[in-house]
Amino acid sequence: EHGAVRVLAVDAPEFGEFSVVPKVDAVQAAVAAVSPAAVLVSSSAEGKEVAARVAVRIGSGLVTDAVDVEAGDEGPVVSQSVFAAGFTTRSRVTRGVPVITVKPNSAAPEAAPAAGAVEELAVEFGELARGTRVVSREARASSGRPELTEAAIVVSGGRGVNGAENFRVIEELADSLGAAVGASRAAVDAGWYPHTSQVGQTGKTVSPQLYVAAGISGA
Repeated sequence: EHGAVRVLAVDAPEFGEFSVVPKVDAVQAAVAAVSPAAVLVSSSAEGKEVAARVAVRIGSGLVTDAVDVEAGDEGPVVSQSVFAAGFTTRSRVTRGVPVITVKPNSAAPEAAPAAGAVEELAVEFGELARGTRVVSREARASSGRPELTEAAIVVSGGRGVNGAENFRVIEELADSLGAAVGASRAAVDAGWYPHTSQVGQTGKTVSPQLYVAAGISGA
């Protein structure tokens, strides 16, 4: 509904029963079916693992954490925000079909006049696809807030919040903005907020359009 001309769909129990390799098989099958100008994958932890494996299989270069992708005379040109957003780099893959992982919120979705045609993609899962089995799953309790790594707005609290009981102020602001809640390493280490909400180099990477840092020091 956002401009895809052709949609290749596949569903199989392997995707749920095993680790990332079945998804790699599916993306590789899609590449073979389409012969694309580039392969774009969501820049999550799993997405980057899938992209890296696909790049190795098809003998291509890989660029991760793109914040912009544009057409160039010699292939897609990728912009990345690096060194804690202190610099922006522009690069392109020089070998094979470019494989690129794109950060969430890098582009605003725009509705297209008509949805693309959906067709089934035939995938043959290789022997390695069943090498790592998922033995159990435990659903995380939902707060009703957006996923931290995908949120367009993030409100984070740090040492200056001065206690777990004061994080309700952070939560109230986040809820009023429809935002996700984050926390600094200091706040998490102090036990004021769960580790799953930690933002930063030792926590989760976020890419919002608006970031509100309350009581957080440092670069």
